[in-house]
Amino acid sequence: MLKVTPLGGLGEIGLNMMILDYEQDLLVIDAGLMFPEEYMPGIDVVIPDFQHLRNQSSRIRAIILTHGHEDHIGAMPFFLKEFHVPVYGTSFTIELLKEKLKEHHLEGVDFHKVKPREVSEFGPFRVEYIRVNHSIADGVGLAVETPEGILVHSGDFKMDQTPVDGAVTDLGRFAHYGEKGVLALFSDSTNVEKEGFTLSEKEVRKTLEGIFESSRGRLIVAIFASNITRIQQVINLALKFGRRVIFSGKSMKANVRIAREEGLIQFPPDIEISEGAVDQLPDDKVVMVTTGSQGEPMSSLTRIAQKRHKSIKIKKGDTIILSSRFIPGNERAITTVINNLYRMGAEVIYEKVSAIHSSGHAYQEELKLMLNIVKPKYFIPVHGEYRHLVKHISLATETGIPPERSILAENGMTVCFQEGEAKIGEAVNVGRVMVDGKGVGDVDEMVLRDRRRLSGDGVVIVLLAVAEQTGEVIYGPDIVSRGFVFEDQGTTILEDAKCIVLEVLDNIENRAHIDWSDVGQEIKRGLKRFFSDLIERRPLILPIIMPV
Repeated sequence: MLKVTPLGGLGEIGLNMMILDYEQDLLVIDAGLMFPEEYMPGIDVVIPDFQHLRNQSSRIRAIILTHGHEDHIGAMPFFLKEFHVPVYGTSFTIELLKEKLKEHHLEGVDFHKVKPREVSEFGPFRVEYIRVNHSIADGVGLAVETPEGILVHSGDFKMDQTPVDGAVTDLGRFAHYGEKGVLALFSDSTNVEKEGFTLSEKEVRKTLEGIFESSRGRLIVAIFASNITRIQQVINLALKFGRRVIFSGKSMKANVRIAREEGLIQFPPDIEISEGAVDQLPDDKVVMVTTGSQGEPMSSLTRIAQKRHKSIKIKKGDTIILSSRFIPGNERAITTVINNLYRMGAEVIYEKVSAIHSSGHAYQEELKLMLNIVKPKYFIPVHGEYRHLVKHISLATETGIPPERSILAENGMTVCFQEGEAKIGEAVNVGRVMVDGKGVGDVDEMVLRDRRRLSGDGVVIVLLAVAEQTGEVIYGPDIVSRGFVFEDQGTTILEDAKCIVLEVLDNIENRAHIDWSDVGQEIKRGLKRFFSDLIERRPLILPIIMPV
């Protein structure tokens, strides 16, 4: 029996990770992260829970990476700290991962670089890598031949017929497996709500070229550091219009360096200048390629917008291009950056006002084309929120796949294939592991709830010292608050709160043998009721009782 279990990426954007299980062998596809949602204050990133793999690590034959985006390789440093297995991916993907592992001081990983149309064998699994066009170079889909049948995993893809780098999605290989007979297709659902076809990168070039042609000041282009073809387009336009290029941002510089080493970006060395040399050139001879298209707090563009960048200061006549879409959840940060840039006198061009971005994920007509080429017996949508998966199944129904042969899977749900038929098997435990600084998994929902309460209603600390032998109060109660009420105006409230604490203490009958932790809980309950009734606030209450 062949079992397919997603550990992440179904019902959410990010955390992509899937397990193929046949008898004594496991094959892992991707290990991605997701960035924290609004209800996760203080969290840096979120990764899948690897618990399902921990008790069977000896069965893992390899992990295959479809491409180098964070939502597919971001959890790899944490995965490789626990599981010493071979890593397979295209050259650019592997080099991006190596750069990431340096930050985690991980060495000795068994890397295997593969090329599209190459085949690898892992026990019962025979895997062919199929080139797909995406918003990052060197992406692949997978055709996995198993004893139960052929599985096709699309990876993240679109079908740009005029890509800048010439790397079109290899429809021929997908069609080849479609003719052989595909048991199940697992296909990217991210843009299933978008009608038609994705905009070609060449159309984006036309828009960018128009901006280069009309601009008389400095150009600052914010791009995802992984979008190598877009960066190449900006470089090409800089060469055409006689501008020198500045690369700004740690990830931008690293990715450009890796892409040059891999032959994915070409430009003459003398076109690049340092950030410190920007004032030595006329404004119409400069273009800056930077990170920060999503308003990331530490990115170059955000620091420029906050006047914190050591070299670049915005001046009237500058044109800033945000060459990416607004990722849901980042809108407020992005619009704050845009507003700040306008205040400084710059012109800002972004997706909502100009066609300066092309998505890397297939629209409806491309998704239909994939379904019609692969012609799977079963269809399982992946890589999307729950509504995306539902809509993708509706799309599959339009192409002729019977609804009973489309499986709406969720994380932890095991899809079992045996003798050409599919059924839902026993679910496995899955979850999200939160990473905060160097702590991995030490922040749970209780900690997040406390953080949300701190950010929403503040904290009230009750300080009390008691004699250990007699239980008599020798200091306090003293009440300190932060983020709750303004100290001067809230004096009456805090004084009344002390009375609540004293009432709790007065009700203690045998102080010499009291459990002071129980007293602390009673103080919390009393103050919670008091603050809620008086001003309808629920601060985090911390009684500190010190026996002396």
